[in-house]
Amino acid sequence: MEKNSKIYVSGHRGLVGSAIVRNLQAKGYADLLLRTHAELDLTNQAATEIFFQQEKPDYVFLAAAKVGGIYANAESPAEFIRDNLAIQTNVIHAAYLNGVKRLLFLGSSCIYPKLAPQPMREEYLLTGPLEPTNRPYALAKIAGIEMCWSYNRQHGTKYLAVMPTNLYGPGDNYHPENSHVIPALIRKFHEAKVQGSSTVTVWGSGTPRREFLYSEDMADACVFLMGLAEQSYAGLLGSDESKTGRFEPPLVNIGAGEDVTIRELAGLVQQVVGYEGQIVFDATKPDGTPRKLLDISRLAGLGWTRMVGLRQGLERAYTDFLVLG
Repeated sequence: MEKNSKIYVSGHRGLVGSAIVRNLQAKGYADLLLRTHAELDLTNQAATEIFFQQEKPDYVFLAAAKVGGIYANAESPAEFIRDNLAIQTNVIHAAYLNGVKRLLFLGSSCIYPKLAPQPMREEYLLTGPLEPTNRPYALAKIAGIEMCWSYNRQHGTKYLAVMPTNLYGPGDNYHPENSHVIPALIRKFHEAKVQGSSTVTVWGSGTPRREFLYSEDMADACVFLMGLAEQSYAGLLGSDESKTGRFEPPLVNIGAGEDVTIRELAGLVQQVVGYEGQIVFDATKPDGTPRKLLDISRLAGLGWTRMVGLRQGLERAYTDFLVLG
């Protein structure tokens, strides 16, 4: 990407999109196209196509999505598959119609099978059943990968899908029911500390293992990939399996390369917040996938590494939570 390129970041107010915007601005990219949901509803095909026709972005970061934790996915599965399919379909097709040079589609590690070998490599996509608690969301994201792949094969586009691991960081969603595990734990432990509660209850057995990446690192990896030289970038865009016989989707994992148990994570958050009570694990609540660790050798082989460790990231996230009030 050139510094004067016109770059559209969808979902720029979310955890992922806002981090990408900050990274781009810090690197000197000034011509950023940003629209709130009120200004542009990406589930509306006509509105999306008009926006692309008028603005003609050179590059697109497709970070807009309906996201949430286990509870939100369980309560609103229809909205999760409907809204995400609509957003990515409208944006990817409009990008093709208007000659976008490169598009980066943001997915999630939940696309991989529930019992996939660990760590999970990109080629494990579509090799087994998904985790039921977020299957609608995962299927939408898998469809997005296939859409990028199909447009690359048929139309010669340069669309790449990236699958970040579990993210947390500035601007996260700390809703008591609809948030992901780290912001949910930060809120729980902080409120227990303020209220003087003797215990904090954490969903599940505490045994599942999860990988976490600070959102600023994720954004840096995304901008790094979009800025790759043509030959390196082209090598990531997948192959035509009918011709090569190889299953090579246009897919790159973005992760930390290490994981912790939920029990260990809860202990870390407890320390960072300064809560001195007891942690109780409610094993009647769902655990989700037993383990989710991404194989990040493809990204590492291109020369990218993370900068923020989990403890440091949690400290920054708690500071952000206190600022948000």
